Amino acid sequence: MALTDIRIRNAKPADKLCKLSDGGGLQLWITPDGAKRWRLAYRFDGKQRTLAIGVYPEVSLGDAREARQSAKKLLKEGRDPSLEKRLAKHARVAASANTFGAIADELIDKKKREGRAKATLRYAEWLLSLALPIIGARPINEIDAPEVLSVLRAVESRGRHESAHRLRAVIGEVFRFAVATGRASSDPTGALRGALTATKVEHRPAITAPNAFGALLRCIGSYDGAPETRIALQLLALTFVRPGELRSAEWSEIDFEAGVWVIPAAKMKMRRPHRVPLAPQAIKLLRELYAFTGFGKYLFPNARARLRCMSPATLSSALRRLGYSSDEVTAHGFRAAASSILNESGLWSIDAIERALAHVDNSAIRRAYNRSEYWEERVKMMAWWADRCDELKLGGEIIVLRA
Repeated sequence: MALTDIRIRNAKPADKLCKLSDGGGLQLWITPDGAKRWRLAYRFDGKQRTLAIGVYPEVSLGDAREARQSAKKLLKEGRDPSLEKRLAKHARVAASANTFGAIADELIDKKKREGRAKATLRYAEWLLSLALPIIGARPINEIDAPEVLSVLRAVESRGRHESAHRLRAVIGEVFRFAVATGRASSDPTGALRGALTATKVEHRPAITAPNAFGALLRCIGSYDGAPETRIALQLLALTFVRPGELRSAEWSEIDFEAGVWVIPAAKMKMRRPHRVPLAPQAIKLLRELYAFTGFGKYLFPNARARLRCMSPATLSSALRRLGYSSDEVTAHGFRAAASSILNESGLWSIDAIERALAHVDNSAIRRAYNRSEYWEERVKMMAWWADRCDELKLGGEIIVLRA
């Protein structure tokens, strides 16, 4: 006799499994714990088999009957309903693993294993968070260029033009990773070059005129705040490393005897170790600094938490305290000043200056064949630069090449 909803709801569990038939092999199994599960009994390839359909009431009587009809259709086609169910489940699992969001997570995990900087990872994750609500659940091989463009346009509409360009780049990384792992056939972001609003390149404010740079150095020398902050600014001028590389510098990286500061690859923007020749003036500042912070890990520990390095805002605040606005100079601007004055001197090769700035050649071929560190020239150049800074502090314009 066919089942009804009333009969199903009123059915009580017994001490052992109870089976109620709806006909055509469809059964409701009532277990001693009170659960009611749909099963379909059928024969395939001469063997008795059972197909699990679901649990009542999540799967209603009508749903169970539709499942029975679908199974009967498969049997007529010579296909096993249980096998087809397993294949469909595997397909769903594979599809969920091949979504844009899942592959983006894999890419981030890969970057973590490669030792990418935490700040770089956080920024990539933030950019991806702008795209995930829209395309995160989509199978990556079904996402086309117009769909990606709609994601980027949503970011642009909020006035974040630079973020839109960077998001296009990181979405492209996810697609190329998917292509490399066989889960996508192409990267649609390449077709979007020129589709976004062009951004105006804004260089960080810097003082590059020699006389004005000398005045800045004099102001730093008279800084009346914490001596560690003054020394940090002075070393930033002498070494022209990136501010983050200076703030996170550790005493174990400094070789006083050899006059070298070795910055590990993990701290560098381009993930290549970088050696900085230390002129006598820089060594003198480091020895002065050692009296203040030599007992700890960092050259410039955080004033409030000694186990962390100096806050990014400290150097900027010091420059503001000296009377320089953010439109005039930033901590990063010392690199532009050194690059400008060194290039204008005509005494040093462009390659040596670029290597001192830890810039990587844009040409992959040239980069592969030109692995020179220009070390000897850079040692002389850094000594000359320290002397030049001393001259500029005194208001002098005499350029003397150190032998």
